[in-house]
Amino acid sequence: MSEHPTAPERTGAPSAEPDRRPLAVVTGASSGIGAATARHLARAGFEVVCAARRAERIEELAAEIGGRAVVCDVTDDASVAALAEAAGPRVDVLVNNAGGAFDLSPVAEAEVEVWRRTYDVNVLGLVRVTRALLPALVVSGAGVIVNVGSTAGRVAYEGGGGYTAAKHGTKVVTQTLRLELFDQPVRICEVAPGMVHTEEFSLVRFEGDQSKADAVYAGVPDPLVADDVADAIAWVATRPPHVNIDELVIKPRAQAAQHKVHRV
Repeated sequence: MSEHPTAPERTGAPSAEPDRRPLAVVTGASSGIGAATARHLARAGFEVVCAARRAERIEELAAEIGGRAVVCDVTDDASVAALAEAAGPRVDVLVNNAGGAFDLSPVAEAEVEVWRRTYDVNVLGLVRVTRALLPALVVSGAGVIVNVGSTAGRVAYEGGGGYTAAKHGTKVVTQTLRLELFDQPVRICEVAPGMVHTEEFSLVRFEGDQSKADAVYAGVPDPLVADDVADAIAWVATRPPHVNIDELVIKPRAQAAQHKVHRV
């Protein structure tokens, strides 16, 4: 990924405040891809609002990058409204990164509440935050929404019904927004990673079982890491205002497809 130019040149957003840094909001910023994305955008010149449920983590991150921490649960309407108020009247970039997978059960053994939680975080959370911040993105004059999807939003696999259904939802919401906002000064993009080795994703999915989490990546030479995906997100978010990256699928070289992964 090429090095990003400075933020004002990239976004081209009009500004009545010459000294104002462009503003980015990143949800799920307490770890993994979200935290890495906040760092990348900060290095590119953005003031970053780091939004997540874990206050201590986002406060540390915000202090590190010169951003702002806002405690936010994307599944709660009042919490999302507070995020929009804290972000202010103009937002240049929104990264809808909050999400997760919470089980690997076959459909026949599915726990409906787990599926509901998965959908609420990955799809409805994205909708809540987008709806709340859209007016501020329009005000920007060159706003960008980057939704973090997944290759699971393109291919089904056994035991992944709840997560793949939700990530297919992420993809379709992104596509629908692209159609609905075609005449607005807001770009709608999706970055869809494949196998990414982060400290928490698989651990959460396996309810804290470290051995099962480690087995997902066992023998895989150089899976993606959070920084790889964050670099892609920052690139997508910083194209010139007339360029819309509709979708970017990013996988490690070892992963040819969802079921075809080279292991040594």
